[in-house]
Amino acid sequence: MLRAAGLPDLDLGEVTAGEGDPLVFATVSGAHLYGFPSRDSDVDLRGAHLLPAAALVGLREPDETRSWMADRDGVEVDLVTHDLRKFARLMLRRNGYVLEQLLSPLVVRTSALHEELLALAPAVLTSHHAHHYRGFANTQWRLFEKTGELKPLLYTLRVLLTGIHLMGSGQVLAHLPTLAELVTAPAYVPELIAAKAEAEHGTAADLVDPERLRADVAELHGRLDAAQAASALPDAPGGHDALHDLLVRARLGAAER
Repeated sequence: MLRAAGLPDLDLGEVTAGEGDPLVFATVSGAHLYGFPSRDSDVDLRGAHLLPAAALVGLREPDETRSWMADRDGVEVDLVTHDLRKFARLMLRRNGYVLEQLLSPLVVRTSALHEELLALAPAVLTSHHAHHYRGFANTQWRLFEKTGELKPLLYTLRVLLTGIHLMGSGQVLAHLPTLAELVTAPAYVPELIAAKAEAEHGTAADLVDPERLRADVAELHGRLDAAQAASALPDAPGGHDALHDLLVRARLGAAER
């Protein structure tokens, strides 16, 4: 599956093996998850780690978020992980980004805790996750208008389609080619993906009429608004108590080992 997503021939399990604290999970995010990597795309790894109890009860403030970047055979790989408590808190917010990381099918490292988090993910979904995707789309669209690059344009289309699909299905799906099959998308999406595959910073010039793009993006925003209004997803997340219990069990269990 990792190779099919266009990832380079690297042992990503070995890349993540040097983390000091246990990894709950590590998955591939970014363009490879979204279905529009370029030949020279970086490899974005995201996940969660488990700090020892001793790191949380003393005077020193622990680093709840860790990140590093490395070059592996000419490919830039970056890993960002949150401590499990921070990750659980992010899950309880209207943050589609962390749920995409958790639910990514491109799994590099997993664990029993990862499986428990996956089982709890549906409980935290709300209709207000539409705000995350709407805001992300607006940010990427402004970047596209400034640069004309394909990357922010594809992000704009991807997040709007992800939001529309989520509101109607209750499922988080980040893969643009699949979204284009499940949710009515502009017909030129495959052409944009093919163009970006050739150049990470290629432009959309001469590929799509700018006025058509503006109209299509506005139409997708309207569909997201309508999908949110009609969504059966709840207003508030559930799963708080279950995530709390999971975190306590994980932390105390690690302390006993």
